[in-house]
Amino acid sequence: MLDQYAIKIIRWPLKTLSALPDKLGITANQVTVTGFFIGLCALPALALQQYTWALCFIIINRLFDGLDGAIARRQGITDCGGFLDITLDFLFYSMVPFGFVIANPEANAVAGAFLIFSFIGTGSSFLAFAIMASKRNIESPVYKQKSLYYIGGLTEGTETIGCFVLFCLLPHHFALIAWIFGTLCWITTITRIWAGYQTLK
Repeated sequence: MLDQYAIKIIRWPLKTLSALPDKLGITANQVTVTGFFIGLCALPALALQQYTWALCFIIINRLFDGLDGAIARRQGITDCGGFLDITLDFLFYSMVPFGFVIANPEANAVAGAFLIFSFIGTGSSFLAFAIMASKRNIESPVYKQKSLYYIGGLTEGTETIGCFVLFCLLPHHFALIAWIFGTLCWITTITRIWAGYQTLK
């Protein structure tokens, strides 16, 4: 829901930051992979309940995720880059609640499982429509610079990042936040299925 506004705010800073790695010959895919491995460091930090460190790794991962797109727009957007980016994004998204489950399985296991379950809904509805839209040459009217058709919803990347920040700032309320955000994700999934089906129909 907020991505279309967040993109307008961060577009210029990311475009400016992307000039140096582009000049150094660093590719968008290298930034994608590096950001993913930095993000993976959040898992042991969460498991050890080092939530400040986990938040730092999450923020750096998301910064790299925005930076790789800016570099790709300089160097040329590719299908393999888009594939790599979205795949590692969804793996990262599911890793964060899993880290909280490891940290406190008694309190967080069911809520964490529900959130990951909801991510399957948002992710599959997002990707399945992108495949069909690509076959029919349907382009997003809002996210024209994306490598995939970016179908929106109540919970998108910006909201997910905000949720992860709340998790790290309020770890003892993880379960409550996860239940609420997971429910919002299911609203997103249902609306995406309806809109996608009607569009393709």
